[in-house]
Amino acid sequence: MPRKYLLLLTVALGVIVLDQWTKYLVVRELTTRMDDRPTLGERLSAMYGEPPPLGFDGLHYRSKRYIEVSESFFRLRYAENPGAAWGLFRTLPPNVRGPLFHVVSISAVVLISWYFSKLSGKDPQEKWALWGLPLVLGGAIGNYIDRIARAFVIDFLEAHWYDKATWPSFNVADSAIVVGVGLLMVDAFVRKEETPKEEKSAEVRS
Repeated sequence: MPRKYLLLLTVALGVIVLDQWTKYLVVRELTTRMDDRPTLGERLSAMYGEPPPLGFDGLHYRSKRYIEVSESFFRLRYAENPGAAWGLFRTLPPNVRGPLFHVVSISAVVLISWYFSKLSGKDPQEKWALWGLPLVLGGAIGNYIDRIARAFVIDFLEAHWYDKATWPSFNVADSAIVVGVGLLMVDAFVRKEETPKEEKSAEVRS
């Protein structure tokens, strides 16, 4: 197997495992969903099985507590997002929202895989894309697993400013996507800058 594909599998799978593991811990520790399920199999079935109906608080799983990491800036609090990033499209009807996210998620996986296949894996200038694409792929699949299992994504990282301003809740998959996109932006800049230099050198040699 070419080294670049080993990197793709390792990074993407690492993101997926870390994302799902942290979501499992959040559901177990911050909600009542697994309180009456003593075995791992029962807990996984509760997490990936059909969720209960929406409650009075707009959540499928009842939140029982949150963890204050920094009283003024950061906490771990269970949240559900049936929409895209920052809650976009969450108001769409489920029969529209579901198929839309399936198409978008599958298309993203195909596009990322195709783009990655075009990389040589040997050019030092490609290092940003070689790491960025697997991060985006792992994050996309991590959130897609949530959508397949229960039609909403579990979020739990909440940044805020003295409770006066709050950033939309996010998770490990979202973080990987943001970092990956940032690396791809660097890649686009670096390789764009490199191309004119190479062309100029070729002109001088000729």
